[in-house]
Amino acid sequence: MFYRLLLLFALLACGEASADQPMDYRLGAGDSIHISVFRNPNLTLDARVSESGIITYPMLGELAVGGLTLDEAERKIAFALKKAEVVQEPQVNIVLSQIIGNQVSVLGEVNHPGRFALDTLNTRLSDMLARAGGVSPTGGSVAILVGKRQGKPYRKVIDLAKMFMDDNMGENVLVQGGDNIYVDFAPAYYIYGEVNQPGSYRVRRGMTVMQALAQGGGPTMRGTEKGMKLFRRGQSGDVVSFSPELTDLVKDGDVLYVKESLF
Repeated sequence: MFYRLLLLFALLACGEASADQPMDYRLGAGDSIHISVFRNPNLTLDARVSESGIITYPMLGELAVGGLTLDEAERKIAFALKKAEVVQEPQVNIVLSQIIGNQVSVLGEVNHPGRFALDTLNTRLSDMLARAGGVSPTGGSVAILVGKRQGKPYRKVIDLAKMFMDDNMGENVLVQGGDNIYVDFAPAYYIYGEVNQPGSYRVRRGMTVMQALAQGGGPTMRGTEKGMKLFRRGQSGDVVSFSPELTDLVKDGDVLYVKESLF
């Protein structure tokens, strides 16, 4: 515990620790830990937490540590050593060697969705997305993280593009075991009628009607930009249509119809 406090002070001094630092990490099945007792090298142990949350400790036998924080596990082992009269005033320190027990689910429009084990305490959102193969071509630029922090429900919406483009790395939050990360489909618009390449296309940031028309290959020989119709679903759920300006912004779900020229 003393050594972890020193580490935390060092991180704070370097400005690398943050409010979402998962200091309350709870041991899970498969985690590897290194246990040491001050001035008792014979009690040093490298152990792996079993599926039932158990480790076997010299002169103590089986101890249940699954679900405990590192501090709680240290106190439990110290109490057991003192009760068994192995050490009078034991000072126990536990260091995580490998995190396997706690996993994070990455779902939605990523190349390899699934559950991934946390390798270190400092695993961030971008690390987990990379583990999942990154956002797929059909994926959007927004990720939703759902989990728990300090026993309370936690939800955060992260704009991935803004996080990197605006150097807003504070949004690249630390993840914890049990978190779920979801990447939705990219916003799309639809264009049909007298265009060369009718179909569905991704809505780019700041995309205008003119750019959307160009992405659809532009009007055919029989088509015209005049009299275009844009169909958009309003807040009430009703679909409204209007003649857009070429400089109007395109939104997710918009449908553009290019009419045939009368002349």
